[in-house]
Amino acid sequence: MKLGSRKSWRLASLVAILAAMTQAATGLENSKRANERTLAGLRPGHDKIVAPQKIFRQLNRAASAADELVWGDVCTHGELRVEVGAHKILQTVTVDTHYQPESRATCLPIVLAPSRLKLLATGHGLQLGDSCDRVAEIYGKPESESPSVRGSEQLELSLYSFDWAGVDVPQVMEVSCDSSSRKVVAITLAASTL
Repeated sequence: MKLGSRKSWRLASLVAILAAMTQAATGLENSKRANERTLAGLRPGHDKIVAPQKIFRQLNRAASAADELVWGDVCTHGELRVEVGAHKILQTVTVDTHYQPESRATCLPIVLAPSRLKLLATGHGLQLGDSCDRVAEIYGKPESESPSVRGSEQLELSLYSFDWAGVDVPQVMEVSCDSSSRKVVAITLAASTL
């Protein structure tokens, strides 16, 4: 073999190795993606309105929308909102830390137990109050990120699209994080685009 052909063979080998490493890294990054099917034990696009009524019992009509029901926890200030579509099928499920009851309750420590807080978690265990870094650990890099404001709170919104997972799963999840505390304050899972 000539000296020039050995150099080009080595260069070609190096390029092949780098390409394989890049492909492996991309595959590893994509393998971190996870789709979400449930929020608060509910599956948008599949469950009917009776499902949250069994789990959370007292669902009240939201004053702001005729097709939205709300459940609130006076101890944890956790809120569950569900929007109902055709045939009483859940379209959107939202959990939030923004529940403001008319009357304040004095709650016993047992009521604030971690098992109660997990009622409002995703199927992969993300819950209100978790670190915002945990969101990316579970679901990977979001499709988009943007700043937002809710009252006086500065928020960072992360949007995840699950259309790659097929039509049988909820299609969109939005996670809101408080910019100062870096904690999850709201999660929305929807059967269709938000």
